Amino acid sequence: MDPNVDEYLENAVQWQKEMKQLRQILLDCGLEETIKWSKPCYAYNNKNVAVIQGFKDYCALLFFDGYLLSDTEGILVKTGEHTRVGRQARFTDVKEIKKVAHALKAYVFEAIELETSGIKADIAKPKENLVITDELKTRFKENPLLESAFLSLSPGKQKAYILHFKQPKQVATKYARIDKWTSHILNGKGMHDDYLARKKK
Repeated sequence: MDPNVDEYLENAVQWQKEMKQLRQILLDCGLEETIKWSKPCYAYNNKNVAVIQGFKDYCALLFFDGYLLSDTEGILVKTGEHTRVGRQARFTDVKEIKKVAHALKAYVFEAIELETSGIKADIAKPKENLVITDELKTRFKENPLLESAFLSLSPGKQKAYILHFKQPKQVATKYARIDKWTSHILNGKGMHDDYLARKKK
């Protein structure tokens, strides 16, 4: 038991009993505790497994690689809309924690196994939906090769073109920009490829 965690819990003005209960469960599983990111953090062989968090509306036990856990009890939730790996178990009362204490211990042991096995969550970053402008769609219809060449570009190059094409307020200017860069696109080039090539010389 880390005295720094003792101090943290004694000074907690909210969820003190709940966090102490979570702490006991984690220690019973043989995890090492310390203070990281100003929160009680629990690790196995120096690999982070979970952290106790206190919020206004609830306290939580966050599993760093919670995405990989089985969650047989269905108590883990994403911490935010764009969260990909971490998962929280949220509580507002000691009774809630005691009710799922056995399951939490099972989750901890599963998390330890994942850490020791070296398995990590392999979640690709969600692709950003690129909105093709109406003017560019029109040019695609007129020149199918342009559409094929554009869609063959990397997402980053496509995004740069789209941002550039939709910037002007005047429709005529938008078409002019597309026409100016058509040859580059047909040649499989991004907007900045020529500049980067010159810079490398």
